[in-house]
Amino acid sequence: MVSPFSDVRVVLLTTAGCHLCTQARETLDRVTERTGVAWSEVDLATDPALAREYGDRLPVVLLDGREHGYWHVEEDRLVADLGR
Repeated sequence: MVSPFSDVRVVLLTTAGCHLCTQARETLDRVTERTGVAWSEVDLATDPALAREYGDRLPVVLLDGREHGYWHVEEDRLVADLGR
């Protein structure tokens, strides 16, 4: 299956009113500063299929189209995995 995010290495899946999503954005901004790898965000309100799959464990970080983690961004692990 081809991921709809294959052209973006790091995608943050979020929803409105999510305090953990705010923290994840801040962490991903630091990851971008450290690595130069930009990230994009998808609000699950715009995609019912993604909401069904991920809605109970937001935020979710996708790396290269695969789930890297949820609820909290593991900054050092993500930086290391981006270097691989």
